[in-house]
Amino acid sequence: MNNVSLTRRSLLGTAAGAAAFAAMPRVAFAKELLRMSTLGPGTSPNLVMTTFVNIVNGALPDYEIQLNATGAATRHVLEVAMGRSDFCMSSPVIHSLMRRQAAMYEKIDQAPELVNNLRTVLNFPMGVYHIAVYGSSGITSIDQIAGKRVFLGPPGGAAYTTMERLFKAVAGLEAGTDYEAVTLGWDAAAAAFQDGNIDVYCNPTNAPSPALTQIAVTNEIRFLGIPAEALESEGVQALVGRPGFSAATLPAGAYGENQINEGDVTTLGVTVGIVTNKDADEEMIYQMTKAFYAGVQEAGQSSPWMRAITPQGAVQDINLELHPGALRALTELGVEIPEAAKG
Repeated sequence: MNNVSLTRRSLLGTAAGAAAFAAMPRVAFAKELLRMSTLGPGTSPNLVMTTFVNIVNGALPDYEIQLNATGAATRHVLEVAMGRSDFCMSSPVIHSLMRRQAAMYEKIDQAPELVNNLRTVLNFPMGVYHIAVYGSSGITSIDQIAGKRVFLGPPGGAAYTTMERLFKAVAGLEAGTDYEAVTLGWDAAAAAFQDGNIDVYCNPTNAPSPALTQIAVTNEIRFLGIPAEALESEGVQALVGRPGFSAATLPAGAYGENQINEGDVTTLGVTVGIVTNKDADEEMIYQMTKAFYAGVQEAGQSSPWMRAITPQGAVQDINLELHPGALRALTELGVEIPEAAKG
């Protein structure tokens, strides 16, 4: 006799099944456990994706998403593409690098093939790159980080590569030669900066970041930016022109009186997203997408940062087609779907 796997939806698909369901205890149905990977606490992707998990787990009793907040997004996408994980944070620039087998994917021959296994659930604004130093450090510009201990991002990650390239483009500084690029994860780096063991701390996040807000309560803090004369340089423009990137502004006063910048800071802005495997169940992704935006709309009344997370933003800077379930959900929510999202 063949084994048959029953879910609540398939069981309810017949009248007989409905009657059987009514007579059975609800505990007979195990939730489907799913894994989602994101960046560590203190980053905006962690905040958004933790919210996604909480909303979905609360609204859809058939599923339970477990969050992994360790490791780099560049590795997480490979796990999802290979079917070893269900969801992760990704970005348009990661998809571009995989297609071209470039940067951290240079030695991964399967990268151009694996990116074809990925589908977008939704995009959202990650925020802007913060390049933070303590006011007491005396550092006022990027060229002054020579000889300092600098956290660029976790090694092998997109943030690390971006900041490494930015410092070279703006000031000609090479990681490992002109400054020490410390090898830490997001959590450990935030703690090390707070303890004064790192001179320069880089984090792409929405402002105000909870981690940096906590530091600015009792310490003067300064954010380094791209000087006007460097903004149009070939190196900086190459960064600004990458998929999902733009020149952006970190406002003066975003972190209160202890932010000692005299004016707004020019930096990099970035769009990221949640991706899944192309073989993920369409109805599941549809339900999760609808539930998430319904939850965000409700929670946005008390959590202002959520107001930037919109259905329309789900296709911002998109260069990886939507999963069919997400496509259906976003279409129903009135989103105009660009061709790049249709596949």
